[in-house]
Amino acid sequence: MRQKILSGLDDIDPARLNLLDLELTSEDSIANAAESLSRMLPNQKSYIHTAFFTGGILHPERQPSQLDAQHILDSFKINVISHLLMIKHFSRFLPPPAFHSNVTPGLAKWVHISARVGSISDNQIGGWYSYRASKAALNQVIRTFDIHIKAKNLSAICAGVHPGTVKTDMSKDYWSGVKEGKLFEPEFAAERLAQVVEGLEREHRGRIWDWAGKEILP
Repeated sequence: MRQKILSGLDDIDPARLNLLDLELTSEDSIANAAESLSRMLPNQKSYIHTAFFTGGILHPERQPSQLDAQHILDSFKINVISHLLMIKHFSRFLPPPAFHSNVTPGLAKWVHISARVGSISDNQIGGWYSYRASKAALNQVIRTFDIHIKAKNLSAICAGVHPGTVKTDMSKDYWSGVKEGKLFEPEFAAERLAQVVEGLEREHRGRIWDWAGKEILP
């Protein structure tokens, strides 16, 4: 995994990459990873610059008869609860209010990978019950956490992003139904999301943005 991540990044010092083991369905694992990160930091003035939270799972129920209790629970555990627990244990690494700090940190970006299907107003075809519901819940989490960040006057914003349909194992069964030009290679999707997030400012906070930088309405 380490070699794969560093592949093609010849100008990056490999020592800057630190990988932590983390199981999204275990709060103990998430908490331990946060503690490990704390011990790795060179000093107490090391803060998050950009954080992407990518945990996601899809059980594509097309009909109510396909709903399965365990699949529904799995969807919410990964798509919502793990994101909440990451907020709980890793948000302590966000930069403090500027007036309480001896440094002047830039605007930190705390970003969750959401999906267009989490939009209620955009839902015109139905299906994918637990995935849609869990992503809609995640969008509410994003909005709620951003309100907390703003209330604490932290030098950060929280937002959600939608990468489009990406050519991964998660979407493999649906590639044939994707419109031409709308099935993205992972590298393209990552590059586009990085550009979108780089351009986010305070006025973009608490909302969901797609890979082209367009807002996805609730």
